[in-house]
Amino acid sequence: MRDEISDLKFFCILAAAGSIAGCARAMGMSPAAMSRRLSAMEARLGTRLVTRTSRHFALTAEGQRLHEHAVRIMHDVEEAEAELTARADRPHGLLRVGVPSELGRKMLAGVVATFVEQYPEVTVHLILSDAGLDVIDDGLDIAIRPGMPTDQEVMTTSLLNSRRVVCASPEYCARKGLPATPHDLLKHDCICLIRRQRIFNEWVYLDGRVRKEVHVTPRLATSSSEVVHDWAVSGRGIALKVLWDIADDLKCGRLIECLSAYAWEDVTLHAVYPSRTHMPPRTRFFLDFVRRELRRNYFGI
Repeated sequence: MRDEISDLKFFCILAAAGSIAGCARAMGMSPAAMSRRLSAMEARLGTRLVTRTSRHFALTAEGQRLHEHAVRIMHDVEEAEAELTARADRPHGLLRVGVPSELGRKMLAGVVATFVEQYPEVTVHLILSDAGLDVIDDGLDIAIRPGMPTDQEVMTTSLLNSRRVVCASPEYCARKGLPATPHDLLKHDCICLIRRQRIFNEWVYLDGRVRKEVHVTPRLATSSSEVVHDWAVSGRGIALKVLWDIADDLKCGRLIECLSAYAWEDVTLHAVYPSRTHMPPRTRFFLDFVRRELRRNYFGI
């Protein structure tokens, strides 16, 4: 298609110049090169476009019709390019963003709504799922997720960092007592998350500077991080949650932090996207906006 458009542009210049020599001057090339290009174009189309001798140059009937179409096509191409250039620094179009359910509902929904208010030419489809959305397979522009993706073909950027917290409700703590050490978790009712048939029951912490793990045995496990949260608040057991998910619960006393003397493994929220090459303005603006808003709203998390 690119060669055909280039040929049409050449033919418009040739017709306007009225000669091979004039076309060569306009395009900064030799007359011989212009003559060869015209001959190749006529051969491809299977018809003579120009009657030309050393004294005479005129478009044939077929050349006239092609020129009329070429002028209209080139006008449309130039108009489209001008519109794209004018909008190059202004975000517009559809953006599909995938986020885990609880994180999307609590942290991203409001940010996305504010973004489209500020950039009204952008439409955002916010896809909430705990199934582990994939930016390529699920046709997303951006996937926002805790931790790094396993796919090495995608690009990532960090949005927010937070620590994990072992937590339980006051009712559970009153009934079962508080664990004094990570090893005590083996005697407690733990709640774990499931992802793609894997149970996340290896809870990682630092004992001084030594990285250790405690392998808890869950009484309850689910693929929904929101259900983990609800079970913990309702006194069903102890959960390991990211601080940004439960900060409000800790402030108002719905949950109590356990084992605060130990540093539990941090988690980083990443944005995953297919490529940095030719990134649309809507994607670039959205990433910058979300990073800024999350860090402003959750500073110190």
